Amino acid sequence: MKRSLMARLWPNATALVLFVVFTFPVYWMFATALKPTGDIIADTPVFVPTDITFDHFRKALNADHFWTLVGNSLTVTVLAVVFSLVIGLLASFALARMRFKGRRGFLLTFMIAQMAPWEVMVIAIYMIVRDADLLNSLIPLTAFYMIMVLPFTILTLRGYVAAVPKELEESAMVDGCTRRQAFVKVIFPLLAPGLMATSLFGFITAWNEFPLVLILNKDAEKQTLPLWLSSFETTFGDDWGATMAAASLFAIPILVLFVYLQRKAVSGLTSGAVKG
Repeated sequence: MKRSLMARLWPNATALVLFVVFTFPVYWMFATALKPTGDIIADTPVFVPTDITFDHFRKALNADHFWTLVGNSLTVTVLAVVFSLVIGLLASFALARMRFKGRRGFLLTFMIAQMAPWEVMVIAIYMIVRDADLLNSLIPLTAFYMIMVLPFTILTLRGYVAAVPKELEESAMVDGCTRRQAFVKVIFPLLAPGLMATSLFGFITAWNEFPLVLILNKDAEKQTLPLWLSSFETTFGDDWGATMAAASLFAIPILVLFVYLQRKAVSGLTSGAVKG
């Protein structure tokens, strides 16, 4: 009986400790953003804010170019995710359902691209964008963000498409559907968890990306939120309340999206990893 109790207690205790370790920084960020300045700089830490204030959020929201940069970040992130899903879905279907020469090499190329650090290609990317006269533009950011998340999207969706029985597609085609109609009416609705998993990964990757926009976009109105957030020392000085408020505003879209998609995203990732 004691062994059974201990066997259940240790995993739960470990999970609780990990939960506290990983969530405390997020809690501290939001709590600091809601504290008055006096509580933030007090010698004794205030773990639970009692006098809540939204002045720090108002200061962050009224910062120069904030709403312009929000629009820039949403534009490049959403477009990159949508384009990568469309291209990745078509490519993953071809890789999962069709057999052609060079298929394994094609997959290996995507795996290598997924593992390669993008930082080593920043100089080459800058030269390409400069020669195309597209510096300080959102177009190259969108294109390269899409390229960043595309290998993961293809590899994940390929496994998820492979998990859908071929018999469903064949039955639809026997009933008179074309291959395209069978894909749209039968396979596509079953791919929702996989699409949500890859879209969540793509959104986080593009939303947090920093080096490319730092190199390609020097115009303050053509930058994105990560670069704006990194300049908090010159924007807010030692105002840690406004800094934490800005960081909280930057994190809120990802937290909301993750909470909304977490169940389907987890099932999509696990399903996409089983077959292939």
